[in-house]
Amino acid sequence: MHPLPLSAEMDFSQNSLFGYIEDLQELTIIERPVRRSLKTPEEIERLTVDEELNDIERAVYLLSSGQDVQGTSVVANLPFLMRQNPAETLRRVLPKVREVLHVAGVEMQLTAAASFLTILQEESVPIQTYSHSFLHIILQHVEHRDAGVSNAWLETLLSVIESLPKETLRHEILNPLVSKAQLSQTLQSRLVSCKLLGKLSNKFEAHIIKREILPLVKSLCQDVEYEVRSCMCRQLDIIAQGIGTELTKSVVLPELIELARDESSSVRLAAFETLVNLLEMFDADDRSQTILPLVKSFCEKSFKTDETILLSLSLHLGKLCHGLYGILTPDQHLRFLEFYKKLCTLGLQQENGHNDNQVPPPNQEQEKRYASVRKNCAYNFPAMIVFVDPKNFHMELYPTFFCLCHDPEVPVRHTIAICFYEVSKLLSSGVYLIYKELIALLQDDSLEVLDALVDHLPETLELLTTGGESSVQENKLLSVPDLIPALTAAEQRAAGSLKWRTHEKILQKYACLPHIISSDQIYYRFLHRMFTIMMTNNVLPVQKAASRTLCIFLRYNRKQDQRHEIIQKLIEQLGQGKSYWYRLRFLDTCEFIIELFSKSFFCKYFFLPALELTHDPVANVRMKLCYLLPKVKSTLKIPADKHLLQQLELCVRKLLCQEKDKDVLAIVKRTVLELDRMEMSMDAFQKRFYEKDLLDQEKEREELLLLEMEQLEKEKQQNEGRPSSDKIFEKKRRDSKTSAVLPKTIPMSVAGSSSCTPSTSKEIKKSKLVRSQSFSSQALHPKYGNLEKCTGKNSTTGYAASVSGIGKSSVLSYTDDSFRTRNSSGNTSPYSSNTSLPSTSRNMTNSVDQKNNGTKDTQPRKATLKSRKSNP
Repeated sequence: MHPLPLSAEMDFSQNSLFGYIEDLQELTIIERPVRRSLKTPEEIERLTVDEELNDIERAVYLLSSGQDVQGTSVVANLPFLMRQNPAETLRRVLPKVREVLHVAGVEMQLTAAASFLTILQEESVPIQTYSHSFLHIILQHVEHRDAGVSNAWLETLLSVIESLPKETLRHEILNPLVSKAQLSQTLQSRLVSCKLLGKLSNKFEAHIIKREILPLVKSLCQDVEYEVRSCMCRQLDIIAQGIGTELTKSVVLPELIELARDESSSVRLAAFETLVNLLEMFDADDRSQTILPLVKSFCEKSFKTDETILLSLSLHLGKLCHGLYGILTPDQHLRFLEFYKKLCTLGLQQENGHNDNQVPPPNQEQEKRYASVRKNCAYNFPAMIVFVDPKNFHMELYPTFFCLCHDPEVPVRHTIAICFYEVSKLLSSGVYLIYKELIALLQDDSLEVLDALVDHLPETLELLTTGGESSVQENKLLSVPDLIPALTAAEQRAAGSLKWRTHEKILQKYACLPHIISSDQIYYRFLHRMFTIMMTNNVLPVQKAASRTLCIFLRYNRKQDQRHEIIQKLIEQLGQGKSYWYRLRFLDTCEFIIELFSKSFFCKYFFLPALELTHDPVANVRMKLCYLLPKVKSTLKIPADKHLLQQLELCVRKLLCQEKDKDVLAIVKRTVLELDRMEMSMDAFQKRFYEKDLLDQEKEREELLLLEMEQLEKEKQQNEGRPSSDKIFEKKRRDSKTSAVLPKTIPMSVAGSSSCTPSTSKEIKKSKLVRSQSFSSQALHPKYGNLEKCTGKNSTTGYAASVSGIGKSSVLSYTDDSFRTRNSSGNTSPYSSNTSLPSTSRNMTNSVDQKNNGTKDTQPRKATLKSRKSNP
C-alpha cells in the first residue's frame, strides 16, 4: 500500500475514520472470493491427469471421469483430434461425446455445435463418413429446449445440408419432416421444420418439391401459432426460386396474399418483405392487380394503426419503387414520392418552417423509431433519384436531400454521407446542385459523418469540380468557392480528435487535390500543413500519410521555386533535424520519393542527403537507412551515375568497418549480400527491364513537361506585356539563336531529322504547352497513385568482394565532406535553380558550355533523355 500523506495521518476526525473503515471492508470483500476459489487437495487430485497419456487417451479419460469444464475443453479440441488421428477419434472419442451431450449444459452444447461445423468446413473426413458419424448427433439436439442451443445446432445442420447428397437428404432429413411439421409437434420442432423446408427447396427438382415439400409449406402457413406462420412466410421467397414462376403464381402468391392480411403484425411484415423480394418474378398484371393494392394498404396502415411496419417499409421502399416503376400511373407515382418525402421528415417537429401543433410530440421510443425510419430513407435516396429521374431532382428531391444532410440525428447524416458519391454520379451534369451539402457535411460536427464522406471524396470532388463532364477543366474551383476552407477545417477537426484513423484517411484522400484545385492553392493552404503534421503529430501512420501526400503535392507542383523551397525544407528540417524522429521521417519521405518520382529526381536531390545519415549517432536511423539502401541503389543508372555508385559503396564499406552496434551490423551484412545480388539498369533500355524503364521515362517526361509549362507560361506573360515591335525583335532573336545552335542540337534532340525551321520550333513549343496543360489537369491514373517500387538492376560491383580487400587507409580517406550539400555549377538537370540544393547530376561529363540557368537547363536534359531512348 502507498504511504498516507502527513495530513491524512494526523486527521482522526469521525468522517476520516469512517472512510478508513469502508476501505478496509472493501478489501475484505475483494479477498473473500479468492479464498473460496482455492481448490482442496481432493479437488486438485481429481483434476490431475497422467502426463503419459496421449491425446486420444486423455480425451477419453476427461470425458469419462472429468468435470464439465474439462469435457468442454475436449469438445472444443475435437477438430484438432480429427486432423491428427481421425480414425481413433471417431472410434473412441466421438461415442463418449455423444454420451456426454445428453446431459451436457448450454456451454458444452454450443461448443459442440461449433466444433462439428469446423470439422465440416475443414473437410477432415469425407462427407459420407461425416454424415454417418455426426449427422445423427446434430439431428438429436437440433430441437433442444434452449432456444440458443437449438439455433446453434440448426445453423450447423443448414451448413451440412449444402454438402450432403440428395439420397441422404431425402432419407435422413426430408422424410422425418413429414411428422416433425405436424401440428401435434412442439413449437420449436415446427419452427425448425420451416427453416429446413426453405433450405431443402433448392436441393431437389421441382416435381419433388411440388409433391413432398409444398403440402408441408401450406400446412405451416396455416399454423395456429403466429411465430410459425411468420417463419414459414420468410422462407417463401427461397422456395419460389426453387419451384419456378408458374408454381409461384399458383401456390406461393395466394398464400402471401392471405398472410398479408393476417391478424398478427409480424406475419404481415414478413409477407410484405417477401412480396418485395419476389417482385421480379411477377409480370405486370400480377404487380398492378394484386401486389400494388397490397402495398398501398400497407402504406396507409403504417401511419394510422401499425407504426411497427414503418421501419421495414422505409428500408424496402427504394426496391419497391424500382419494382413497380413501369406500372404506376402519374398519380400513383406522385403518391409514392410524397409518401417517401413524408417519411424523410417523420418525427421532426418543424417542417418547412411551419410547426404542426396538431401532432403531439413523440416520446423517446418513438423518436428512436422515427430516426431509424429517416436513416432508412437516406439509404434509399439514390434509388429515389432513379425513381423521379435525375432531371427532376432539383424540383422534386432537393429539399428532401437538404433535410437529410442537416438532420439532427448523426446516423441519418452518416448514411446520407455514405450515399453522397452515388448521388453525385446519378446527377451527372447537375451535380453542382448539391455542392452546398458537401460543404455542410465536410463541416459536420460528427467525425463519423466526416469519415463516411471521405471514403469516396476524390471521386466526389472530381465529379463536383468538373460538373460530371470531363471536358470542363478550366476554372474548376469557381463552382465550389467554399471547398478549401471546408477541407482545411475537416482535417484540423480530425487532427484535434483521438480518432487518428480518420485523420490518416483524410490525409490519404487529400492526395487527389492536385487534380481538383490549383497548384498555388495547394502550396499556400495544404502543403505546409502536411509538413507541420510530419513535424508535430505523434501518430506514425498519420505522419507517413502526411509525408506521402506532401510528396504527391510536390510531384504536381507547377512552380520551380516552390518545389525547391519544399525540398530544401525537407532536407534541412527533417534530414538534418535535431530529433532522430525527424530523420526517420526523412527516410520515409525518401522511400515515397523513389516511388512517385523519376530516378533522376531522387538522385539529384535526395541521394546524398540520404547517404549522409550513415554518420547518424542513433542506431535506429542507421538501421532504417540500411533497409532503404537497395531501393536507393535501384535509382542509379550506369554509366551516368557511376560516381554515385562509388559513394554508395564507400558508405557500405564504412558501415561494415566502423559500425559498433551489433544489430545494425547484422542488417548491414544482410544488406551487402542483397546489394551484391542486385542488377543495375543501364542508360539504354534493356529488354528484361523494359516496362520499369519505360515507366521511369514517363515520370521523367512528365516532370520535364511541368518545367517547360512553367517556362512557356512565363514567356507568354512577358510577350503579352510587350509592344509589338519588341515582340518582332524577340522573334528575330529567337530565330537567329535557333539557327546558331542548330548544329549542336540536331544529333541529340530529333533523331532522323536534318533541319528545323523557326515555325516548326514555335509549333513544338505550342504543342508542349498543350500537353503540359493537359497533363496538369488529367485525373490521377491508378498507376501513378500506387506506383510499383523499383528494384535494382545490372549491378557491376560485388560488395562482398570489394569489402574483403579494403584497407584502413581507404576508410580514413572517406570523410564527411563528400556528403555535404553543394551546388553544382555544371548542372544539366531540368530541376536546377539558384537555390542551394544537393545536386548529383547524371551528365557531369557533358557540362561544357552550360550555364546555371533553369530555363536553359531543360534543353540539354531533354536532349539527353531522347538520346537515351534512341540508343539500342
